[in-house]
Amino acid sequence: MTLQIAYSPCPNDTFVFDALAHGRVPAAPAVDVSFADIDITNAMAERGEFDVLKVSYAVLPWVLDEYALLPCGGALGRGCGPLVLTKEPGTDLTGKTVAVPSERSTAYLLFRLWTADVVPGGVGEVVVMPFHEIMPAVRDGKVDAGLVIHEARFTYQNYGLHCLADMGEHWESTTSLPIPLGAIIAKRSLGGATLKLLADSIRISVRMAWDEPEVSRPYVLEHAQEMDPTVADQHIGLYVNEFTADLGDEGYAAVRGLLTRAAAEGLVPPLSPDALAFG
Repeated sequence: MTLQIAYSPCPNDTFVFDALAHGRVPAAPAVDVSFADIDITNAMAERGEFDVLKVSYAVLPWVLDEYALLPCGGALGRGCGPLVLTKEPGTDLTGKTVAVPSERSTAYLLFRLWTADVVPGGVGEVVVMPFHEIMPAVRDGKVDAGLVIHEARFTYQNYGLHCLADMGEHWESTTSLPIPLGAIIAKRSLGGATLKLLADSIRISVRMAWDEPEVSRPYVLEHAQEMDPTVADQHIGLYVNEFTADLGDEGYAAVRGLLTRAAAEGLVPPLSPDALAFG
């Protein structure tokens, strides 16, 4: 049986899945890989497409009836949160237009939780646009602010932009928990034995990448969309960590904390008590 899996071409995903994708994990299930940005995989999950997907934690409340959250392979971390960027430092966002890459994303949930605390008048219009268009749109004055993720942490100064706020800093200072970003989910219909084998195989793939990072490098750079190799390394360093190998108690607390807070703000449906259980 070959599992249909989709994840992003970002360096953290290709680094994590290199060994699994290339058949180097002993006894692992065979996988057929498709690449898609996370807004696409989120929509795939909501339609029940593919056996295994990398999605935003923010989409879990809509898909956990059909998919199980795997306890490994995803992205949580500290010091790696989304940023709100503006053309001028100290911009007041009350009533302003903000571009976001998706409304079904952890970045958006963190942004909305931040605005609830910090922008009492509320922002104005929220515009969804492709990630790569956001920084140019802020620079060119098409929007007042932009919510950005991933490698934009390292490149926004190139657009002459300023970091108004770090959503991760706000989350960590108010919860002391890591930031839940991307999750790996798999169809419950695969059965417990296959789900466990898949989780074990992903853990081994992660550890193989850590043990011999040079082996994964061609795969990472092939799909890094002309990203500078140094930025790719920074990207991996931020998003591949102990939570990638195993969520652990702290990781699960972060996920439940995010989704509970978001549900209290009316941003997502509430989770059932056992929704995140694996196995």
